Amino acid sequence: MNIIYINHYAGSVEHGMEYRPYYLAREWVKLGHSVTIIASSFSHLRQKNIDIPNGTNYLHETIDGINYIWCKTSAYGANGIKRVFNIFEFLSRVKKLIPQLIILKPDMVIASSTYPFDTRVAKKIADKVGAKFVYEVHDLWPLTPMELGGMSKYHPFIWLMQRAEDFAYKHADKVVSLLPKAKNYMCEHGMGKDKFLYIPNGVVVNAWLDNQDKLPPLHIDKISEIKNNFKFLIGYAGGMGESNALEYLVKAAKNVPDVAFVLVGDGANKAQLVSQIQQEKLPNVFFLPRISKNQVAAFLNLMDALYIGWHKLPIYRFGICPNKLFDYMLAKKPILHSVTAGNDLVAEANCGISVPAQDIQAIIEAINKLKFISKESLKTLGENGYSYVIKHHDYTILAESFLKGAKI
Repeated sequence: MNIIYINHYAGSVEHGMEYRPYYLAREWVKLGHSVTIIASSFSHLRQKNIDIPNGTNYLHETIDGINYIWCKTSAYGANGIKRVFNIFEFLSRVKKLIPQLIILKPDMVIASSTYPFDTRVAKKIADKVGAKFVYEVHDLWPLTPMELGGMSKYHPFIWLMQRAEDFAYKHADKVVSLLPKAKNYMCEHGMGKDKFLYIPNGVVVNAWLDNQDKLPPLHIDKISEIKNNFKFLIGYAGGMGESNALEYLVKAAKNVPDVAFVLVGDGANKAQLVSQIQQEKLPNVFFLPRISKNQVAAFLNLMDALYIGWHKLPIYRFGICPNKLFDYMLAKKPILHSVTAGNDLVAEANCGISVPAQDIQAIIEAINKLKFISKESLKTLGENGYSYVIKHHDYTILAESFLKGAKI
């Protein structure tokens, strides 16, 4: 079977995020299918973007058996007109590829670029060869920029996205959603009830277990020092941006001075968080530099419990599926989850304690509860999370479920 996967931001283990298209495609290739990923040469998500020589607009590359077609696009910084230009530049490149893509005779064409503008070109390719058209939804656009960014539904860009989204729901043979509670919203915008297919984010379990590098000496020495002074360590590994809601954990730390909080990573809010602990004079909160993806497991294994938090936002009513949780679960550590959303994987897996988002007092109470739980009970919670992610979120399982659910 031939699959065309259009994802503006798709990456690989070599280039960085976004990983989902790569992981799914790699599993499909293992199953004997041919997969072509069409992606932009530039993405703000990637660690390494693609350099396409002057005089050509495309670069063909094979990575782990996956055929990549990189479309040359302009770089951009923050959200703004340059990013909008990048989007339509990519779409223009994809449209010019249509004659070449038709020759591949795809059986399935997936539109999966966060924004819904790629749905029309995906539908056009599918129609020309009688292929299935699948719309994969990561976030609900334009609802997300409307609710989070305050954009008006009458804004021209929002209006165009709404038309494209409605078109996709109406014409897709299947709608694959990363959001478990989005079905009713999608039906309100034209999707037939039988088209909905929930395929969450996942993790490559074997790779995670096999690729566990040692921590840098700086991290090893500092954590060893912390362990000499504190009996219970709560860890966090990942981005330190606005969406990670770490300020509530830091505020809670003031009320549990016998617990150490070790935060590893980087991001736009890190300086502000460091300033916060300096002003509060908190001796039990420690920030360490970011580490590589393969070093995360070594860090998590040294912690007694792990934290992930969210802001209380209406958009989360449709559900959440953060990759960080899978790393935490595979580490077999109990999780403190500060969340208000349509779903809660920690509660479903019974692998920790969940409290409402932004509720500092509830976070404090959960920490006090965790530090007094027996080691056997903490181990059981960790094992619950591990078993859950093995059963429900391994990409080998998700890739098969995707094709089975799409009836390909």
